[in-house]
Amino acid sequence: MVVLEGSGKSRPLVMGIINATPDSFHESSREGDVDRAMKMISEGADWIDIGGESTRPGADPVSIEEELSRVIPLAREISKHCKVSIDTRNHEVARQALEAGATMINDVSGLRDPAMVELVVDSGCEVCIMHMLGEPGNMQNNPEYDDVNSEVNQYLISKARELVELEHPMDKIYLDPGIGFGKKLEHNIQLLKSSESLRPYSVLWGVSRKSMVGQICNQPDTENRLAGSLAIAAKGFYEGIDIIRVHDVREHVDLFSVLERLEE
Repeated sequence: MVVLEGSGKSRPLVMGIINATPDSFHESSREGDVDRAMKMISEGADWIDIGGESTRPGADPVSIEEELSRVIPLAREISKHCKVSIDTRNHEVARQALEAGATMINDVSGLRDPAMVELVVDSGCEVCIMHMLGEPGNMQNNPEYDDVNSEVNQYLISKARELVELEHPMDKIYLDPGIGFGKKLEHNIQLLKSSESLRPYSVLWGVSRKSMVGQICNQPDTENRLAGSLAIAAKGFYEGIDIIRVHDVREHVDLFSVLERLEE
Protein backbone atom coordinates (compact mmCIF):
# COMPACT_ATOMS: atom_id res chain seq x y z
CA MET A 1 0.00 0.00 0.00
CA VAL A 2 1.25 3.47 -0.91
CA VAL A 3 -0.13 6.25 1.30
CA LEU A 4 -1.21 9.23 -0.77
CA GLU A 5 0.14 12.57 0.42
CA GLY A 6 -2.57 14.83 1.75
CA SER A 7 -5.26 12.19 1.37
CA GLY A 8 -6.97 9.64 3.54
CA LYS A 9 -6.82 7.13 0.68
CA SER A 10 -4.18 4.54 -0.08
CA ARG A 11 -2.89 3.29 -3.39
CA PRO A 12 -2.54 -0.51 -3.49
CA LEU A 13 0.69 -2.03 -4.68
CA VAL A 14 0.30 -3.94 -7.96
CA MET A 15 1.43 -7.56 -8.10
CA GLY A 16 1.75 -8.97 -11.61
CA ILE A 17 0.93 -12.65 -12.15
CA ILE A 18 3.39 -14.94 -13.91
CA ASN A 19 1.90 -18.40 -14.38
CA ALA A 20 4.65 -20.78 -15.46
CA THR A 21 1.98 -23.36 -16.19
CA PRO A 22 0.17 -24.81 -19.22
CA ASP A 23 -3.25 -24.95 -17.54
CA SER A 24 -4.02 -21.77 -15.57
CA PHE A 25 -7.66 -20.64 -15.77
CA HIS A 26 -6.90 -17.50 -17.83
CA GLU A 27 -5.45 -18.83 -21.07
CA SER A 28 -3.55 -15.66 -21.97
CA SER A 29 -1.58 -15.87 -18.71
CA ARG A 30 -0.20 -19.36 -19.33
CA GLU A 31 3.46 -20.13 -19.96
CA GLY A 32 4.66 -16.92 -18.30
CA ASP A 33 8.30 -16.09 -18.83
CA VAL A 34 10.96 -13.48 -18.04
CA ASP A 35 9.95 -11.29 -21.01
CA ARG A 36 6.38 -11.10 -19.78
CA ALA A 37 7.59 -10.25 -16.29
CA MET A 38 9.88 -7.50 -17.63
CA LYS A 39 6.94 -6.02 -19.54
CA MET A 40 4.92 -5.96 -16.32
CA ILE A 41 7.78 -4.30 -14.48
CA SER A 42 8.05 -1.64 -17.19
CA GLU A 43 4.30 -1.03 -16.80
CA GLY A 44 4.69 -0.34 -13.08
CA ALA A 45 4.43 -3.67 -11.24
CA ASP A 46 5.66 -3.45 -7.65
CA TRP A 47 5.75 -7.23 -7.28
CA ILE A 48 5.87 -10.25 -9.56
CA ASP A 49 4.13 -13.39 -8.29
CA ILE A 50 5.47 -16.60 -9.85
CA GLY A 51 3.50 -19.84 -9.77
CA GLY A 52 4.38 -23.24 -11.20
CA GLU A 53 1.25 -25.16 -10.24
CA SER A 54 -2.23 -24.21 -11.38
CA THR A 55 -4.69 -23.94 -8.49
CA ARG A 56 -7.76 -23.29 -10.64
CA PRO A 57 -10.88 -25.28 -9.66
CA GLY A 58 -10.41 -28.91 -10.64
CA ALA A 59 -6.66 -28.62 -11.19
CA ASP A 60 -4.41 -31.61 -10.62
CA PRO A 61 -1.23 -31.26 -8.54
CA VAL A 62 2.18 -31.38 -10.21
CA SER A 63 5.35 -33.02 -8.94
CA ILE A 64 7.78 -30.99 -6.86
CA GLU A 65 10.44 -31.55 -9.50
CA GLU A 66 8.21 -30.14 -12.23
CA GLU A 67 7.20 -27.16 -10.13
CA LEU A 68 10.82 -26.40 -9.27
CA SER A 69 11.88 -26.57 -12.91
CA ARG A 70 9.18 -24.07 -13.83
CA VAL A 71 9.72 -21.44 -11.15
CA ILE A 72 13.31 -21.39 -9.89
CA PRO A 73 14.95 -20.06 -13.09
CA LEU A 74 12.27 -17.36 -13.27
CA ALA A 75 12.68 -16.37 -9.62
CA ARG A 76 16.44 -16.14 -10.04
CA GLU A 77 16.23 -13.81 -13.04
CA ILE A 78 13.16 -11.71 -12.22
CA SER A 79 14.33 -11.00 -8.65
CA LYS A 80 17.21 -9.02 -10.14
CA HIS A 81 14.67 -6.45 -11.33
CA CYS A 82 11.66 -6.55 -9.00
CA LYS A 83 10.39 -7.97 -5.73
CA VAL A 84 9.31 -11.58 -6.27
CA SER A 85 6.66 -13.65 -4.55
CA ILE A 86 6.53 -17.43 -4.94
CA ASP A 87 3.01 -18.85 -5.28
CA THR A 88 3.31 -22.37 -3.91
CA ARG A 89 1.86 -24.84 -1.41
CA ASN A 90 5.12 -26.76 -1.10
CA HIS A 91 7.71 -25.74 1.47
CA GLU A 92 10.64 -27.14 -0.54
CA VAL A 93 9.65 -25.10 -3.60
CA ALA A 94 9.28 -22.06 -1.34
CA ARG A 95 12.68 -22.65 0.26
CA GLN A 96 14.48 -22.90 -3.06
CA ALA A 97 12.63 -19.87 -4.43
CA LEU A 98 13.76 -17.79 -1.43
CA GLU A 99 17.32 -18.93 -2.07
CA ALA A 100 16.87 -17.87 -5.72
CA GLY A 101 15.84 -14.34 -4.72
CA ALA A 102 12.13 -14.38 -3.86
CA THR A 103 11.22 -12.41 -0.74
CA MET A 104 7.58 -13.47 -0.20
CA ILE A 105 5.84 -16.84 0.09
CA ASN A 106 2.27 -16.74 -1.24
CA ASP A 107 0.73 -19.88 0.24
CA VAL A 108 -2.72 -20.60 -1.17
CA SER A 109 -3.12 -23.47 1.30
CA GLY A 110 -3.00 -21.02 4.20
CA LEU A 111 0.05 -22.36 6.07
CA ARG A 112 -1.54 -25.75 6.71
CA ASP A 113 1.90 -27.37 6.54
CA PRO A 114 3.93 -26.88 9.76
CA ALA A 115 7.08 -27.05 7.63
CA MET A 116 5.92 -23.94 5.74
CA VAL A 117 5.32 -22.13 9.02
CA GLU A 118 8.82 -23.06 10.14
CA LEU A 119 10.32 -21.84 6.86
CA VAL A 120 8.53 -18.49 7.10
CA VAL A 121 9.67 -17.91 10.67
CA ASP A 122 13.25 -19.09 10.12
CA SER A 123 13.70 -17.02 6.94
CA GLY A 124 11.91 -13.91 8.20
CA CYS A 125 10.37 -13.49 4.74
CA GLU A 126 7.17 -11.73 3.84
CA VAL A 127 4.22 -14.10 3.62
CA CYS A 128 0.71 -14.07 2.20
CA ILE A 129 -1.68 -16.44 3.96
CA MET A 130 -4.68 -17.33 1.78
CA HIS A 131 -7.85 -19.14 2.77
CA MET A 132 -8.90 -22.12 0.69
CA LEU A 133 -11.70 -24.56 1.51
CA GLY A 134 -10.53 -28.06 0.59
CA GLU A 135 -8.09 -28.59 -2.29
CA PRO A 136 -8.05 -27.20 -5.85
CA GLY A 137 -9.47 -30.48 -7.16
CA ASN A 138 -12.59 -30.29 -5.01
CA MET A 139 -12.84 -26.78 -3.56
CA GLN A 140 -15.76 -25.70 -5.78
CA ASN A 141 -17.86 -28.80 -5.12
CA ASN A 142 -20.74 -26.95 -3.46
CA PRO A 143 -18.77 -25.06 -0.79
CA GLU A 144 -20.81 -24.20 2.32
CA TYR A 145 -20.26 -22.01 5.39
CA ASP A 146 -22.36 -21.17 8.43
CA ASP A 147 -20.85 -17.66 8.42
CA VAL A 148 -18.29 -17.12 5.66
CA ASN A 149 -16.92 -13.84 7.03
CA SER A 150 -16.40 -15.22 10.51
CA GLU A 151 -14.95 -18.55 9.38
CA VAL A 152 -12.55 -17.19 6.77
CA ASN A 153 -11.38 -14.15 8.70
CA GLN A 154 -10.93 -16.06 11.95
CA TYR A 155 -8.85 -18.70 10.17
CA LEU A 156 -6.57 -16.11 8.61
CA ILE A 157 -6.14 -14.09 11.79
CA SER A 158 -5.40 -17.21 13.83
CA LYS A 159 -2.63 -18.18 11.40
CA ALA A 160 -1.23 -14.65 11.48
CA ARG A 161 -1.25 -14.65 15.28
CA GLU A 162 0.58 -17.97 15.26
CA LEU A 163 3.39 -16.36 13.29
CA VAL A 164 3.48 -13.29 15.54
CA GLU A 165 3.68 -15.52 18.61
CA LEU A 166 6.72 -17.12 16.98
CA GLU A 167 8.19 -13.60 16.70
CA HIS A 168 7.59 -13.13 13.00
CA PRO A 169 7.19 -9.39 12.21
CA MET A 170 3.53 -8.40 11.85
CA ASP A 171 4.36 -5.97 9.04
CA LYS A 172 5.55 -8.88 6.89
CA ILE A 173 2.21 -10.69 7.03
CA TYR A 174 -0.49 -10.32 4.35
CA LEU A 175 -3.92 -11.95 4.49
CA ASP A 176 -5.89 -13.00 1.40
CA PRO A 177 -9.55 -14.10 1.75
CA GLY A 178 -9.07 -16.46 -1.22
CA ILE A 179 -11.73 -15.23 -3.63
CA GLY A 180 -12.88 -18.18 -5.74
CA PHE A 181 -11.08 -20.77 -3.63
CA GLY A 182 -13.94 -22.80 -2.19
CA LYS A 183 -16.50 -19.98 -2.33
CA LYS A 184 -19.74 -19.28 -4.15
CA LEU A 185 -20.47 -15.86 -5.64
CA GLU A 186 -22.27 -14.58 -2.54
CA HIS A 187 -19.41 -15.79 -0.33
CA ASN A 188 -16.95 -13.85 -2.47
CA ILE A 189 -19.05 -10.68 -2.36
CA GLN A 190 -19.41 -10.87 1.42
CA LEU A 191 -15.66 -11.35 1.88
CA LEU A 192 -14.82 -8.37 -0.31
CA LYS A 193 -17.10 -6.28 1.90
CA SER A 194 -15.45 -7.41 5.15
CA SER A 195 -11.71 -6.84 4.62
CA GLU A 196 -11.64 -4.39 7.52
CA SER A 197 -12.11 -7.41 9.78
CA LEU A 198 -8.61 -8.57 8.82
CA ARG A 199 -6.91 -5.48 10.24
CA PRO A 200 -4.41 -4.65 11.63
CA TYR A 201 -2.78 -7.09 9.21
CA SER A 202 -2.09 -6.09 5.62
CA VAL A 203 -4.56 -7.38 3.02
CA LEU A 204 -4.03 -8.79 -0.47
CA TRP A 205 -6.81 -9.31 -3.01
CA GLY A 206 -6.51 -11.69 -5.94
CA VAL A 207 -9.70 -11.30 -7.99
CA SER A 208 -8.35 -10.60 -11.46
CA ARG A 209 -10.54 -12.14 -14.21
CA LYS A 210 -11.98 -14.73 -11.81
CA SER A 211 -15.31 -16.48 -12.16
CA MET A 212 -17.14 -14.06 -9.84
CA VAL A 213 -16.45 -11.31 -12.39
CA GLY A 214 -17.78 -13.54 -15.13
CA GLN A 215 -20.92 -14.32 -13.13
CA ILE A 216 -21.68 -10.69 -12.28
CA CYS A 217 -20.95 -9.39 -15.79
CA ASN A 218 -22.27 -12.41 -17.72
CA GLN A 219 -18.84 -12.93 -19.26
CA PRO A 220 -17.96 -16.65 -19.38
CA ASP A 221 -14.76 -15.98 -21.33
CA THR A 222 -11.90 -14.76 -19.11
CA GLU A 223 -10.70 -12.54 -21.96
CA ASN A 224 -13.77 -10.34 -21.41
CA ARG A 225 -13.40 -9.80 -17.67
CA LEU A 226 -10.94 -6.90 -17.50
CA ALA A 227 -13.55 -4.17 -16.92
CA GLY A 228 -15.12 -6.09 -14.05
CA SER A 229 -11.71 -6.76 -12.55
CA LEU A 230 -10.91 -3.05 -12.64
CA ALA A 231 -14.19 -2.29 -10.86
CA ILE A 232 -13.16 -4.54 -7.97
CA ALA A 233 -9.69 -2.97 -7.96
CA ALA A 234 -11.29 0.46 -7.66
CA LYS A 235 -13.19 -0.75 -4.60
CA GLY A 236 -9.86 -2.04 -3.28
CA PHE A 237 -8.38 1.44 -3.69
CA TYR A 238 -11.10 2.99 -1.55
CA GLU A 239 -10.96 0.12 0.96
CA GLY A 240 -7.22 0.69 1.46
CA ILE A 241 -6.23 -2.79 0.27
CA ASP A 242 -2.46 -3.16 0.39
CA ILE A 243 -1.74 -5.36 -2.66
CA ILE A 244 -3.85 -6.17 -5.71
CA ARG A 245 -2.72 -9.29 -7.60
CA VAL A 246 -3.51 -8.89 -11.32
CA HIS A 247 -3.01 -10.22 -14.84
CA ASP A 248 -3.17 -6.72 -16.39
CA VAL A 249 -0.58 -4.47 -14.78
CA ARG A 250 -0.74 -1.38 -17.00
CA GLU A 251 -4.52 -1.09 -16.78
CA HIS A 252 -4.47 -1.34 -12.98
CA VAL A 253 -1.60 1.13 -12.63
CA ASP A 254 -3.50 3.56 -14.86
CA LEU A 255 -6.65 3.08 -12.80
CA PHE A 256 -4.86 3.84 -9.55
CA SER A 257 -3.06 6.83 -11.10
CA VAL A 258 -6.39 8.41 -12.05
CA LEU A 259 -7.99 7.68 -8.67
CA GLU A 260 -4.88 9.02 -6.94
CA ARG A 261 -5.02 12.27 -8.94
CA LEU A 262 -8.70 12.72 -8.15
CA GLU A 263 -7.92 12.44 -4.43
CA GLU A 264 -5.36 15.27 -4.47
